[in-house]
Amino acid sequence: MEVIKPGSKIDFIKIMPYAIVVSALLVTVSLCGIFIWPKPNWGIDFAGGTEIQVAFKQPIEMGKLREAMESLRVGDVKVQEWLGTGKANTNFLIRLEKLAEEPAATATETQPGGTAAGATGKTTTMVEAKITEVFGKGSFEILKSDYVGPKVGKELRNQGALAVIIANLLILVYVSLRFEFRYAFGAVIALFHDAIISAGLIVFTQKSFDLTIIAALLSIVGYSINDTIVVFDRIRENLSRHRRMTLFETVNAATNETLSRTLLTSFVTWLAVFCLWLLGGSSINGFAFCMMMGIIVGTYSSVFVASAYVVYTERLRDRRRTAAAATAGK
Repeated sequence: MEVIKPGSKIDFIKIMPYAIVVSALLVTVSLCGIFIWPKPNWGIDFAGGTEIQVAFKQPIEMGKLREAMESLRVGDVKVQEWLGTGKANTNFLIRLEKLAEEPAATATETQPGGTAAGATGKTTTMVEAKITEVFGKGSFEILKSDYVGPKVGKELRNQGALAVIIANLLILVYVSLRFEFRYAFGAVIALFHDAIISAGLIVFTQKSFDLTIIAALLSIVGYSINDTIVVFDRIRENLSRHRRMTLFETVNAATNETLSRTLLTSFVTWLAVFCLWLLGGSSINGFAFCMMMGIIVGTYSSVFVASAYVVYTERLRDRRRTAAAATAGK
């Protein structure tokens, strides 16, 4: 199936300078959003909060439990099913952003019976009372209650950012071994471009920035490099088959030849993620939204950003060769 007619000759090289300006603008705005304003809306995983494990004797509706917890008005609430020993829809993990009474100092986080521990106990009691009110007395059991402090949240933030950076560096090594370093560096620039813009969209929409967003960013990196590798493979094939073509002509031809595949793959993947966003519920809403935006940005970067670096690197080499030849001829 082809959505672009074979033999198309779209001049991507001519469009690339405008695309690079747009990319630079989007990356700058995203970085400003992340570090200056409005800054990420950190979720429970990163900001801290209370985590409670609940086991029900009979299956219940997770949506009903989530509504009950949201009515407590303790900030961001996450409810998810976890694999326990009971039946389906009986074991749940409840995460609440705020305590019933916020701790006075983070130093008490690790001290049993300290301020944080006392506040966690009050929060658990409040949750227990609400569940009893909605589902009935004796219908459940609180298995575990933990407090995730800001210090732990900060460590998770740092580790999440490090995971994205390490993933990009490992991809740099892989593409360097498979192709050339100029290709690898172009691919990694495109991946950072995708991750930063996707994160910026999450920040500006003020969606909860938690571990699911980190998972989405890592998924976007993996998805985007797949698209980029397809284009680079075709460039390498064309360079060996059409030796009389310049690199610029080869990049244009390769991008045109893979464009139909790129658009079809991206559309089908985006459609699946859109269904997750539309029907999957609040627990994966942020992940699905980030993936939707990331697929669009990743497709754009595979066509323009990754190849653009290779093209401009080659142009710079040509200028240096010309300058060196002019110097040698004097």
